[in-house]
Amino acid sequence: MSDPVLIAPEVDASHHDDHRLSATLMRIATKPGRDRIFIRDLLAELDHRALAAMLFIFAVPNTIPVPPGVSGVLGAPLIFLAAQLMLGLKPWLPKIISDRSFARTDFEKVLTKVGPWLQKAERLMKPRAQILAKPPAENLIGAVVLLLSIILFLPIPLGNMLPAIAICILALGLIERDGLWILIGTVTSAVSVVIVSGVVAAFVFAGLLALKTVFHF
Repeated sequence: MSDPVLIAPEVDASHHDDHRLSATLMRIATKPGRDRIFIRDLLAELDHRALAAMLFIFAVPNTIPVPPGVSGVLGAPLIFLAAQLMLGLKPWLPKIISDRSFARTDFEKVLTKVGPWLQKAERLMKPRAQILAKPPAENLIGAVVLLLSIILFLPIPLGNMLPAIAICILALGLIERDGLWILIGTVTSAVSVVIVSGVVAAFVFAGLLALKTVFHF
């Protein structure tokens, strides 16, 4: 008599997808009954997730053109959260920041644009070179994100999009424990810092040249 054949249970892919970051963010953005999303609500709904997920949600709106004021609302939480990642602390935001809000429709528009990209990224990521996603490397990533967050928060021309993209890549790498994505995010961070520094230097040079022309010195 032949041995019985053991059949592995099917994996419910749809259930797994429901727990993806992209699905969670879309549920928040399309939740009926509220016109505005408070930062404290985001923290509450993402409480079970890694700090990196919160970094992503606060950075991603800056990767595309957004209504005025969005970067100012989301830039301050990024600085606080990045500092906490650098120091290995649990996520926390002061009341003056957590009480801020933005229109739910604006957040939904952002996710409509970045959602397909996020879903594709999630399918490409997998745990590898995980030493880069754990302390002390994780703390160093926090320091990099802190620098990028400060740049993003400041009113620097072209200073929003590139740092935000770098933060998103690093955050996704940490979420999925994917060292390859963390390396890509690190390179992107370096490129964004160089470009933004060049923009600042060009504006300073132009300002000094204008002063020299006006005052003849």
